[in-house]
Amino acid sequence: MKKFNSESLINSLGADLGEIILQSGKLQSLPVSKLEYSPGPASWSIAQVLEHLNVYARHYITEIEKKLHFHHTSPEENFRSGWLGNYFSNLMKPATGQQPVKKMKAPKNALPSASPDAKAMLEEFIAHQHHLSNLLQISRHANLRKIRVPTSLSSMIQLKLGDTFRFVIAHEQRHFQQIQRLVDCSS
Repeated sequence: MKKFNSESLINSLGADLGEIILQSGKLQSLPVSKLEYSPGPASWSIAQVLEHLNVYARHYITEIEKKLHFHHTSPEENFRSGWLGNYFSNLMKPATGQQPVKKMKAPKNALPSASPDAKAMLEEFIAHQHHLSNLLQISRHANLRKIRVPTSLSSMIQLKLGDTFRFVIAHEQRHFQQIQRLVDCSS
């Protein structure tokens, strides 16, 4: 599987997360009407995308925090991705253009409500990103390979900590391309 220098991986993920925080901060200046705008009945609004991301953040941040709190590992110089974690991360990775690599259906437990509170969703999302950033920094003192995090699909399916961070951040990047398209079409 794919091999990373652990410190470089954390630095790269931290930079990606910093960009997401910057982009989400820009959303704060948008009027609620733009955050709630949906281009069609089958399309999500920015608020709905944020609610969807918050569902994942609630799960993964809680699980990562638990695992980091109780870990008794030491960092290793290199991190080797697991086959499933690498697959999920690459599946979520956004394309270089504006369209995602492959359109996917969200699981039922991660579907947003019809009209979530846009400002509340944005505030919660930004808080999650700062929390995730702190956990990423804490992970510098942990073994990214040995610590396993249960996925939102099933507690039986677990990813290595490094792959969990890769998956969560790639998922957010993917949806921020969607958010940018929504900002552009609602102008």
